[in-house]
Amino acid sequence: MASALTDKLSRLVKEMRGQARITESNVQDMLREVRMALLEADVALPVVRDFIARVKEKALGQEVLGSLQPGQVLVSIVNKELAATMGEGVADINLNAQPPAVILMAGLQGAGKTTTTAKLAKHLIERRKKKVLTVSGDVYRPAAIEQLKTVTAQAGAEWFPSTPDQKPHDIAVAALDYAKRHFFDVLLVDTAGRLAIDELLMAEIKDLHATIKPVETLFVVDAMQGQDAVNTAKAFKEALPLTGIVLTKLDGDSRGGAALSVRQITGAPIKFAGVSEKIDGLEVFDADRHAQRVLGMGDIVALVEQVTKGVDMEAAQKLAEKVKSGDGFDLNDFLAQIQQMKQMGGLSTLMDKLPAQLTAKAGQVDMDKAEREIRRKEGIICSMTAKERKKPEIIKATRKKRIADGAGVQVQEVNRLLKEFEQMQEMMKKMKGGGLMKMMKRMGGMKAMKGMMGGGGMPKLPF
Repeated sequence: MASALTDKLSRLVKEMRGQARITESNVQDMLREVRMALLEADVALPVVRDFIARVKEKALGQEVLGSLQPGQVLVSIVNKELAATMGEGVADINLNAQPPAVILMAGLQGAGKTTTTAKLAKHLIERRKKKVLTVSGDVYRPAAIEQLKTVTAQAGAEWFPSTPDQKPHDIAVAALDYAKRHFFDVLLVDTAGRLAIDELLMAEIKDLHATIKPVETLFVVDAMQGQDAVNTAKAFKEALPLTGIVLTKLDGDSRGGAALSVRQITGAPIKFAGVSEKIDGLEVFDADRHAQRVLGMGDIVALVEQVTKGVDMEAAQKLAEKVKSGDGFDLNDFLAQIQQMKQMGGLSTLMDKLPAQLTAKAGQVDMDKAEREIRRKEGIICSMTAKERKKPEIIKATRKKRIADGAGVQVQEVNRLLKEFEQMQEMMKKMKGGGLMKMMKRMGGMKAMKGMMGGGGMPKLPF
């Protein structure tokens, strides 16, 4: 949905230049394109109709300010209505209960409930400083119990054991008793899923809900389900008093379709979004920011948060001091930069949060190929000895052959890496003692900088 809607709106903004007012005629053109983009994203038809009607009502007859164009005004209205449809702002998780606060995870099999349970545990431990216990009530899939045990350990939470021969009701009661006696702040209950909605599943989860009386009942839904997500949402809404939604796989191709549909169908706010398969790949859902991402405006706030979380600020400061003092920038520093980028989620994750105008400049870049290239360079450096990384100039023919064999690459790859490193090292030397400003003056000062950032496409990455 993101790319289709962005492309259509960008084209309409250009076509509507010079018009002083939003009219029935030009708004119809735009709404037709928006409607098609939403339907292609598998947004439920009733949701599309309601959304289009609201945009049309707010857009018609609006005067266009001198500094804006009709297309820009319409994009602004669409942005606000997208955010409103998805819930407006942030809906925080409710933990206002006598400990332990019980959170029930519901949804179909394959939606990602078990992984999301562990991700939520990590979020509550790191962001809310809570002591968390998890338990699996999925007795129909023995692997699910073991999976929860594994991912809970990764999240740093505690796991309560259960077995396939137990009843979900008994498991939940025992886990709740244990959580109370051991002073846990939060109990996360992972429930059984099915490949489709059935009466047995609904009866079981109703009984669980009545037994443990959760403060939050979160409906976990695959963002790539599209229209199917609506039917699932309806069934769970009828069976349970849902308090929130967790969208998984939001980093997939269909960004937004389920987000628009499920929120409106259930009336429950979207509280979290799964943005990667990693254990820390869960974000608090912000409707305003997600609407901006859908419209190609990017999510710079999320980008800053991701970079801040992934970067070792102390190591970055040491490197900055090292460059400033003129001490040798070696291959250990080069490797550290590559590993920092991996911790931030890699190139594709960072690019996904940039505005469409910037990512369009990198449209020809194969991100998978770029990621492979980065991993290859990391492998080459890791095949070197500590002395070779410290003094790359000692790496001659026989050493290159050994390094190439160790990394599983050709000697030419090692040569290319060393050449790139030499260029980067030369640049670092020029930055020493105000050298960067002198270099900028020779290049034409700010004019050159402006050209580098805006006029010549994306600057080449150093690795």
